[in-house]
Amino acid sequence: MAVELQIQSTSSSARRLPDFLQGVNLKYVKLGYHYLITHLLTLLLVPLLLAVLLEATRLGPDQILHLCRHLQLNLLSVLLCSALLVFAATAYAISRPRPVFLLDFSCYLPPPHLEVKFQRFMEHSRLSGHFDDRSLDFQRKILSRAGLGEETYLPAALHELPSRACMATARLEAEEVMFGAVDELLQRTGIRPKDIGVLVVNCSLFNPTPSLSAMIINRYKMRGNVKSYNLGGMGCSAGVIAVDLARDILQVERRTYALVVSTENVTQNWYSGNQRSMLIPNCLFRMGGAALLLTNRRAKRHRAKYELVHTVRTHKGADDKCYGCVYQEQDGDGKMGVSLSKELMAIAGDALKTNITTLGPLVLPLSEQIIFFVVLVLRKLTKRKNRFKTYIPDFKLAFEHFCIHAGGRAVIDELEKNLQLTERHVEASRMTLHRFGNTSSSSIWYELAYLEAKGRVKRGDRVWQIAFGSGFKCNSAVWRALRSIKPPSHGPWEDCIDKYPVRIPDAVEI
Repeated sequence: MAVELQIQSTSSSARRLPDFLQGVNLKYVKLGYHYLITHLLTLLLVPLLLAVLLEATRLGPDQILHLCRHLQLNLLSVLLCSALLVFAATAYAISRPRPVFLLDFSCYLPPPHLEVKFQRFMEHSRLSGHFDDRSLDFQRKILSRAGLGEETYLPAALHELPSRACMATARLEAEEVMFGAVDELLQRTGIRPKDIGVLVVNCSLFNPTPSLSAMIINRYKMRGNVKSYNLGGMGCSAGVIAVDLARDILQVERRTYALVVSTENVTQNWYSGNQRSMLIPNCLFRMGGAALLLTNRRAKRHRAKYELVHTVRTHKGADDKCYGCVYQEQDGDGKMGVSLSKELMAIAGDALKTNITTLGPLVLPLSEQIIFFVVLVLRKLTKRKNRFKTYIPDFKLAFEHFCIHAGGRAVIDELEKNLQLTERHVEASRMTLHRFGNTSSSSIWYELAYLEAKGRVKRGDRVWQIAFGSGFKCNSAVWRALRSIKPPSHGPWEDCIDKYPVRIPDAVEI
């Protein structure tokens, strides 16, 4: 009986033990492989160094003296080798790109009276008399499922009845957004406008004369030889293009600052017709802008927040289908607006593939690159390609934070799925879309501000900003945090960060 009970107890405990063969999660095996490949050189060098040190301890005084005399006899060789090393180090230091640091950035926070509630938006659209019943129902459906909250902002001219969408009110919106962001940035950094040597402004659809950059130069009394640039017609990805342009200029200009301002104008591009593809931007695009201060001064490294590591710019191509997915046009009644094609997501996916193919070798660890290369070779060699699925690199091993352009709910969902990200990785993008809507090229900076406000950015963390725009473009910027970022005392999330993240329903009642 005792034997029987013991057998039953043993078999019962055996059943309670986990099945290690089935229980081992492949992600931990993959993580171990990643660490092995990443530190392979260190693992090989450590035994070699230990062997050299062990052999050195075995040398007696006579052998050490003999080695010193041998080096003295070959003094010329030692000097030549030393001179060659110094020359190589100097050539490397001169030829390598100058580091570009991000001192700080700011995002414009509109005043509360510019908030647009769903009911007010729909009532205003109805009372304007520009939209028929079908267009009103269509806008209601878009708003209910877009992922926007009720605290987004529209410029003052669009709150009036009838709305005053004209060049004068569009200029007022541009001044309010740009000056608001730049004022806060200069106050936070303490940099004088006279010290800024480069100015880059990007606004896709509003390009007045005098230019936006001229408005900033005159407002802040910048020096006469400041290099100013205006980027237009590049869509929501122009913010990364502006950063890339500023970085290129900072490789030539010595010891200076570059001010980059990213915004989009809602007033000038408000659509008052009934073409559905042109009604979508009315529901998604909202008021916003960002300003950032870059420098190539090494002495400012200790004050900077981030260092710019990589920028990658790619586009789908130059065919009509590509350019037709996001563009400005007139409808049948001669009314201007921005049109979004239903083929937008497919073309954006192709642009993203090109972008990550270019960026991957620059940022992915060696372990991921080896797996990707092996799978690629196997797919090329075998006739049955279905046996080897296309391998999607694990970008979570390369980046700690992701700032995906908050262009819409579908964009964020697709990137979360295709890049195999978690809810936490796309939290900043979803919450930015909910709080501020699609602020075009500045949305990636509202997302980074969200991460800072949450206190999640630590020293050494890598941030990947991904932006999409007309053309069709997919652009990336990679930043590395130079220090742990404390939640700023001022910023766009200051008054509401404690209530985020919030649950975003699939649809809301309007």
